[in-house]
Amino acid sequence: MNLLDTQLYDLIGADGFSRLVAGFYQRVTTDDILGPLYPLHDVAGAETRLRAFLVMRFGGPDDYAQRRGHPRLRMRHARFPVTQAARDRWIELMEQALVQAKLPAPAELMLRQFFADAGTFLINAN
Repeated sequence: MNLLDTQLYDLIGADGFSRLVAGFYQRVTTDDILGPLYPLHDVAGAETRLRAFLVMRFGGPDDYAQRRGHPRLRMRHARFPVTQAARDRWIELMEQALVQAKLPAPAELMLRQFFADAGTFLINAN
């Protein structure tokens, strides 16, 4: 994490992350690639976890770590087949959510890069 990452929370706050993550999950539940990866009974939980992770990762309160410990992203996603197609769709839907959230341009740029890198890191299947 660099200094700019820690300033992102100060720039968009909890509300910015809430708008972003809500916009993303509005798209996920009906998506033909990602929808099956998210059990319907836990979509609200997944939304809460992603929002808390992003808030923590970008300089906000560490509620995520207090509840769940270290993020261990690869371990937590190992049970899901994250293919290149799933990664690409995740990025596509997240980019649509970024536009919808209307975040400041520097925040959007920083998040786009983070999501691209994290999505690639999580690929675990062909």
